[in-house]
Amino acid sequence: MMRLHDEKLRLCEALESIADTLPNVDRFSCLGTANRIVPLLRDIHLFEEAVIFPVYEAALTGAEASFQSISRLRAEHIEDECFADEVTEQLLGIGHGRPIGNAEALGFMLRGFFESLRRHIAFEREHVLPRIISIVDAHS
Repeated sequence: MMRLHDEKLRLCEALESIADTLPNVDRFSCLGTANRIVPLLRDIHLFEEAVIFPVYEAALTGAEASFQSISRLRAEHIEDECFADEVTEQLLGIGHGRPIGNAEALGFMLRGFFESLRRHIAFEREHVLPRIISIVDAHS
């Protein structure tokens, strides 16, 4: 899970770098980043939902299970993937030479996306990961 977080954080850093250099972005960086976003998130989300979330749910007590954390995380995955499609479309356009119409709006979009990913990671590190580690330690 930590490796997955590291991969997403590297993506966030790449997006932040693009946002910081607007409107004078490196078009190849936009293309490379755009081509990573959707496959990376899709693969990570599939792994989390198939492997991580069931272990996390099993570790929760009855009172904790009622907080609907997994439902919220799954909903965030859907939102992230929809947002990823929009960001990818913008970055691909720029990478293929389309002019940046409104650099401020694009920067806001990129920052909204990567900050959402960072919040998701922070929640998983604070709440999900400790439970997963306790399960693994109990079975070691």
